[in-house]
Amino acid sequence: MELKGKKVLVFGAGISGIGAAGLLLGIPADVVLYDGNTSQKEEDIRAKLPQGAPVQIVIGDLPEALMDELGLVVLSPGVPTDLPLVNKMREKGIRIWGEVELAWECGRGDVLAITGTNGKTTTTSLLGEIMKAWKDEVYVVGNIGNPYTEAAPRMTGKAVTVAEISSFQLETIETFAPKVSAILNITPDHLNRHHTMEEYIRVKELITRNQGPEDTCVLNYEDEILREFGASLHTKVIYFSSLHTLKQGIYLEDGEIVFNNGDTRTVLCNVGELNLPGRHNHENVMAASAMAIAYGVPFDVIRSVVRTFKAVEHRIEYVTEKNGVIYYNDSKGTNPDAAIKGIQAMDRPTLLIGGGYDKNSSYEEWIKAFDGKVKYLVLIGQTKEKIAETARRCGFQNIIMAETLEEAVQICVDKAESGDAVLLSPACASWGMFPNYEVRGRRFKELVNQLA
Repeated sequence: MELKGKKVLVFGAGISGIGAAGLLLGIPADVVLYDGNTSQKEEDIRAKLPQGAPVQIVIGDLPEALMDELGLVVLSPGVPTDLPLVNKMREKGIRIWGEVELAWECGRGDVLAITGTNGKTTTTSLLGEIMKAWKDEVYVVGNIGNPYTEAAPRMTGKAVTVAEISSFQLETIETFAPKVSAILNITPDHLNRHHTMEEYIRVKELITRNQGPEDTCVLNYEDEILREFGASLHTKVIYFSSLHTLKQGIYLEDGEIVFNNGDTRTVLCNVGELNLPGRHNHENVMAASAMAIAYGVPFDVIRSVVRTFKAVEHRIEYVTEKNGVIYYNDSKGTNPDAAIKGIQAMDRPTLLIGGGYDKNSSYEEWIKAFDGKVKYLVLIGQTKEKIAETARRCGFQNIIMAETLEEAVQICVDKAESGDAVLLSPACASWGMFPNYEVRGRRFKELVNQLA
């Protein structure tokens, strides 16, 4: 699609929207930056753009006359695709992309793309490090916090882009076609956005939509949805498994991560050599390794990186030990399934801080996963009553309510004994108390590190 001189509306003035506007300015396109949030101020938005950037900024209602001039709309991931205004644009025949489609159209080189409900950030970060150890021009972008649109203009034909792609971003792809894709797992999440589990699954599977027979998709063999999906694909498929020995694929066997191409069995490493605790992290290592193998990275390069790689910030991150109590920051556990992985990684009695924004999740499986490890459940945020009710119904009674994260941490300090762990793993988004999970996790670390 020819974008030069075309009037393009970027819908959403957050970090993704600013990145998209910057990319379009370089083409150059005629850029309109729009945000329906009337609490936004034009001067604050303009301060994020390059100085003197010729961008029209519209806040609040979008004029009908302006809409009629548009050749393209680029939606930020946080903008629901079924908003009445977005539907109106569709009815007018305006083409609608997301930031991923825009970056794909403008970028160059190969893309390795990762989606899934949980494990995306760890897997993306690890694969990024593997690729950096092998290639000179590597970009790690997407939902991990580095806008794909910011990196796209710098890419040459030799670039390798490792992209973490959310379901929100996949909703608006058209031609996006990664060389290697991965779907790590699919469990209920973001149902307030996608409305049904069937729609959430459909959107996740879109990552393979434009892949061809020479491309590869890496899938979790332990996920029944993905095992069945793999059988329907026309791409090459590599399964990874933490519970089964595969005739072909990458799997965990007697504490070793093994890759079998159908003819040759190669031991990648022993899980005791890894700095990532828990079976879910071993799956992340297998997924990243399988993607690297599919792209042709030598085993020695993969082996060297996975042995030295450390956990990403906010994902079962060791913070410190105070008075014999170990503190872990798992603020990225923003849904029950992710939080289950957090509690499963604990190997000592645990005081668990949970709760936050309600994404219409069910918490029963999370509570059942406590498995005798949780001494106290300290709850904060909008969901605390809902979680407490679920916990009691599941037979767990050691519940303490707190109004703030600060209060929750102090309760844990008072209740914890030497040999215990304190784990922030909320099973909920941070909104309403914190702008994002990163701010929540960093505040937790500040509070912990200030302890005597």
